[in-house]
Amino acid sequence: MPRVTCCARSSCEPLGMPRPTSREIVDRLIRAIETADFDAIDELVADDIVEEYPQSGECMRGKSNRRAVYENYPGAGMPSQNAPVVKRVIGSEDRWVLTPSQTALRIIGTGDQYTITGLVRYPNGEVWHGIQIVELGGGKISRLTSYFAAPFEPAAWRARWVEPRTVATEPSHK
Repeated sequence: MPRVTCCARSSCEPLGMPRPTSREIVDRLIRAIETADFDAIDELVADDIVEEYPQSGECMRGKSNRRAVYENYPGAGMPSQNAPVVKRVIGSEDRWVLTPSQTALRIIGTGDQYTITGLVRYPNGEVWHGIQIVELGGGKISRLTSYFAAPFEPAAWRARWVEPRTVATEPSHK
């Protein structure tokens, strides 16, 4: 039987095989990021992908620009011992991976839109919270919107209504 490439597959599939679900594509994206497999990421994203960082006002247009940013990121390829330590992962059907610089704590979504929440360890050792909105179209990732939030001290005026968290690398859900 002749073989054809099914979009977002890392290997060829026989003609007539079902396409991966959007969730499978998102899971493959996380695994590819985990291993810094830029070729696998390129298979998953559309040629005209748009990746936005709203906080800095940056927008990467196209697969080659997105890849160049990732390949030239300072500290890329850091050893996995620099990754945050996860104490617990919460949620039914949620999946997570430990990466050299990121820890996905939760993946939620349906259809063609998913949200990944997690932690990002920067080369200087700081651990920030990250949220990435993933949009799919035509079996490919067409848009990524990423937010990065540095930790900060809680406001004293809220103290009587809130509970302090003791471990910054642990999800807040119990």
